[in-house]
Amino acid sequence: MDEEKKIRVIIAKPGLDGHDRGAKVLAFGLRDHGMEVIYTGRRQSAEKIVKAALQEDVDVIGLSCLSGAHLTFFPKVIDLLKQKNAEEILVIGGGIIPDDHIPILKEKGISEIFGPGTMMDEIVTYIREHVRK
Repeated sequence: MDEEKKIRVIIAKPGLDGHDRGAKVLAFGLRDHGMEVIYTGRRQSAEKIVKAALQEDVDVIGLSCLSGAHLTFFPKVIDLLKQKNAEEILVIGGGIIPDDHIPILKEKGISEIFGPGTMMDEIVTYIREHVRK
């Protein structure tokens, strides 16, 4: 019996942001929907996030930021993935992201931004529809 490959996700908190409740809720929610989830913990550098993503052979990187540093850290992750020829990894973001920053982040390569209150089913559906198989 062939078992479908589970989607592998890293949830990461880049920078000095110490608030991780939302990231943990997301990690548990994705796990409960059948995905393999690795939570890297708080205060991660973009380099550490990309290194872990490559080592763990993930399909998705989920970045969470509440500190306001999303315009710095999210694009840095994209740049590092490009340098490593790993652009096939889907990168999504969340946290407290001002609406006018969302187009900037998408232009830089973040696939989608999910703000507070986004339903788990919406995030799960998005990931399943956008992971490159």
